[in-house]
Amino acid sequence: MKRSIEEKLLEWKNKRDRKPLILNGARQVGKTYLLREFGSLYYKNVVYVNLETNVSVASYFNGDISPERLIRFLEAYAGEAIIPESTLIIFDEIQSCERALTALKYFCEETPEYHIVAAGSLLGVAIHRERYSFPVGKVDTITLYPLTFDEFLRACGEDLLCEEIRRHYAVLEPMPEALHNKAIDLYRCYLITGGMPAVVSEFVQSGKLIGVADIQNKILSDYLAEMAKYASNSDSVKIRACYNSIPAQLAKDNKKFQYKVVQKGGSSTTFGASIDWLNFAGVVLRCQRIEQAFEPVSVYADLSSFKLYMGDTGLLVMKSGMSQQTVLSGEVNLFMGAVCENYVAQALYANGYQLHYWTSEYIAELDFVIQKGNELIGIQVKKAQHVKSKSLFEFIKKYNPAYSIRLSEKNFGMGENHVRSVPLYAAFCI
Repeated sequence: MKRSIEEKLLEWKNKRDRKPLILNGARQVGKTYLLREFGSLYYKNVVYVNLETNVSVASYFNGDISPERLIRFLEAYAGEAIIPESTLIIFDEIQSCERALTALKYFCEETPEYHIVAAGSLLGVAIHRERYSFPVGKVDTITLYPLTFDEFLRACGEDLLCEEIRRHYAVLEPMPEALHNKAIDLYRCYLITGGMPAVVSEFVQSGKLIGVADIQNKILSDYLAEMAKYASNSDSVKIRACYNSIPAQLAKDNKKFQYKVVQKGGSSTTFGASIDWLNFAGVVLRCQRIEQAFEPVSVYADLSSFKLYMGDTGLLVMKSGMSQQTVLSGEVNLFMGAVCENYVAQALYANGYQLHYWTSEYIAELDFVIQKGNELIGIQVKKAQHVKSKSLFEFIKKYNPAYSIRLSEKNFGMGENHVRSVPLYAAFCI
């Protein structure tokens, strides 16, 4: 499966001031596969080390971590010469060996000619900062997310459809009805599969959705195991409780995260650190509330009010218990609104936008407000073809933006007040 981030990896390889690279991302998003594939395509050889499973190699970092010593050891371990510019060194699961993370600083300072990438999950929560320091300013970082819908289309062999969607988004001309309906059908499949590579691979290879839930259950089990591994017993219980509450949180009319839904009498004092853990781990997406939509949008955020979306929409659908036939049929279902919002949040976040939603004296609530350059764009999400948007027009009336976006199952077009009608399947174009 081709990932869009490969272009960023190639840019990193060709940089004159290249530093060691850390590829961040939640568990199961495909970091290891991506890096090994990248190495096989663009390097003569690859030296790969999993620092979580290969304890003997990880223990070598307990001593002198000068680059010369480490290179000699890695050459002996791999049984081949490590040649600058020609060899890619991959340190996988680097969060389990913080001393290896520290070593990246010295590779940057003393031997920048070596091409080194490190893959890490839970870097923000797994590392004991009181022992070793993160190599601030000495590494480049990229984050890998679950497959977006355009990547899903390419995995399904629908490259031409993907390009047609991009073209029609650019000119806001309606797609031919047959292509529009095909894209809607695939979009609904994506809501079920989500973007976890193992799940998408199962769907592409089998052409069926029947085996998707088993793989997703395994991924969720791995997530829960990580919570127990990288947190104390008492903290992991709170983290799990917050994570398990997300479908119920999103099912409310007011989707603002409420601690009392997690536990009666719950508060930020009790569960605030657990929310931060989930956010740092990359398994949730935090969408902050604003009441003033001015540039820069982040300084107007109300840090005490936020929504939490799951990092992968397919996991939300599975975890909520929503049936596949309900999603595929497009039938009216109250929770589908939350699923569509989660899907859009995932698409926007993967495109580098900070997530905010707007409220106005609690009489209007707009799903998302993003900043693009010096413009603020209001985005309303509708689950089907019903597109009445009172909150969006309140936003337009108050701030008079250059344009706004309404996402639904309707075709491309331009409405009144410069509202761009964009099909949900084209959210990746924003």
